[in-house]
Amino acid sequence: MPKANLTRKLKKLRLLLFDVDGVMTDGRLIYGDDGTEYKTFDAQDGYGIARALERGLKVGIITGRVSSVVDRRARELGVTDVYQNSFNKVSPFEEMKRKYGLKDEEVAYMGDDAFDLPLLEKVGVGIAPGNAVEEVKRRVDIVTKARGGRGAIREAIDLILRSQGRL
Repeated sequence: MPKANLTRKLKKLRLLLFDVDGVMTDGRLIYGDDGTEYKTFDAQDGYGIARALERGLKVGIITGRVSSVVDRRARELGVTDVYQNSFNKVSPFEEMKRKYGLKDEEVAYMGDDAFDLPLLEKVGVGIAPGNAVEEVKRRVDIVTKARGGRGAIREAIDLILRSQGRL
């Protein structure tokens, strides 16, 4: 996509949505002997989300899995729109659009796998982390250099905030 066209799209964004496994985390699923699920989150990604919120953007999380760790991380970051057990990710997207009075082109979503494609194709800006599957990388507006759980969210947010003159 030509740079000027992408910049125009980025300037319209008001809501940023993120998948969890493979985007907010590196995608590994780690279980303790007692069955406890562990996830690792990148501190720089967290700071990026906090900055986006401070600068007036809305942030939401949509994931197909369920984990109390995701709720905890969202609370720590100030993210109030968290949808877990959402295999149809378009429904929460539509709900948040109505809630905030937004249009498709005012929303970005970062996903990494084929089940993210229905939402990636609806939003104004589709974003994939560097570790996304090729099918996703071919169909989004932005592919970050960083991998999920390793700064991809921060990279995308910095690009968006810079294009909007908020960085």
